[in-house]
Amino acid sequence: MKIGVVCYPTFGGSGVVATELGIQMAKNGHEIHFITYSQPVRLDILEPNIFYHEVNVHDYPLFTYQPYELALSSKMVDTVLTEGIDILHVHYAIPHAYAAYMAKQILLEKGVYLPIVTTLHGTDITLVGKHPSYKPAVTFSINQSDFVTTVSKSLKKDTLSSFVIKKEIEVIPNFIDIKLYDKDPLCDRTQMAPNGEKIVAHISNMRKVKRIPNIIEAFYKIQEATPAVLLMIGEGPECELAEQQAKDLGIFHRVKFLGKTSEIERLLCMSDLFLLPSETESFGLVALEAMAARVPVISSNAGGLPELNVHGKTGYLVDVGDVNAMAKYGLKLLQDDALLSEFKENAYQRSLEFSLDKVVPMYEEVYQRALRQSRK
Repeated sequence: MKIGVVCYPTFGGSGVVATELGIQMAKNGHEIHFITYSQPVRLDILEPNIFYHEVNVHDYPLFTYQPYELALSSKMVDTVLTEGIDILHVHYAIPHAYAAYMAKQILLEKGVYLPIVTTLHGTDITLVGKHPSYKPAVTFSINQSDFVTTVSKSLKKDTLSSFVIKKEIEVIPNFIDIKLYDKDPLCDRTQMAPNGEKIVAHISNMRKVKRIPNIIEAFYKIQEATPAVLLMIGEGPECELAEQQAKDLGIFHRVKFLGKTSEIERLLCMSDLFLLPSETESFGLVALEAMAARVPVISSNAGGLPELNVHGKTGYLVDVGDVNAMAKYGLKLLQDDALLSEFKENAYQRSLEFSLDKVVPMYEEVYQRALRQSRK
C-alpha cells in the first residue's frame, strides 16, 4: 500500500504516534508519505519506504491568518496524483480531517476515489472541537471519513456525547516500541541523584491541563519524608511558574528542569516514580513510556488513564487535584523497596500489552478494509 499520513510534526502524543506508526508500516513494506508543514521530529527520511512532502503556506497581505487548510488540501491532492497514494490517514480532526474531505472532493472530480481514515487523539475533541466556532466542521469531518478511530474508550465516549456522529468509531490504543526501553535497569543514576536519592519524573508540554503545580506540591511532601529529586522534562507556559513555586517552597535545588530532550528513554530508565496528575488525558502515552521503562505511575483517574494505569498494581489512580493522595501513594512506593520492585515489574508487563507488534496490525487491518470498500 501507498499510505499518506497527515499529522502535527511535534513532540506531542499524536505526532509521535503518527510518526511511529508510519515508520513501522514502512518496515512492513508499505510506502509511507508524510504530508505536513515540517518534518516530524522522530522521522528519518533516509529510511526505506519513507517520504516527506512539505506543505508551504505563502504569505498574502489580504489574509490576517494564512489559510493552512487550503494549502494542506492542495498538497494532499498533488501528492495523491503524483505518488499514486492508495489511502490517507489523518491524525486530528482539526484541521486535518476537514482538509482531507476537501482533497477527496477535488480528487473525485478527477476520477480518483481516496479513502480516508481519521484518528482522534484528544484535544481535537475534548477541547478545541467543542468550541462553537469549530463544532459543525468537526462533526461533518468525522462523519465524512471512511473509517474513524480513537485512542481510548474514554475518548470514544466523549466524542459520541459531544457530537452527533453517524460513523462507527473503533478504539485502537496508542502503542510503544518496547525495544527502546529494553535497557540495563542498573543504568547510571549518579548524575541526577548523586547521593542515592529516589528519582521522581514528569514529562509534558507544561500546559495548565497537566496541573504542574500539583506535581511540585506533591513532590514537596514526598521529599519532606524521604530523600528524592524531581525531573521536570519538557517545556511550556507553566514551566516558569513551576520554577518559582519550587523556589518559594525551598526545594529548587531538588527539582531539575531539563527542558526538551532526546534522552527520554535514558531519563525514564533511571527513574523510580512517574507523576501525571492531568485534568484530562485521552490516553496518556507518556505514562505508557514510563511503564515500559519499568516506572510505576501515579496519575489522575481522568480520561483514558484508568484504561492504562491499573490501580494498586502498575501504580495508583487519584482524583484530579488530590495532592495528598499523590504524596501518600508516592511515599508508599518509595519507602518500600520490595513493593517498588514489584510495581516496576507490573508496570513493564502491562506495557507489553500495548507493544507496536500488537497494535500496528490493528491499523493495518483498518487500511485493508478501507481499500476493499473503495474498490467496490
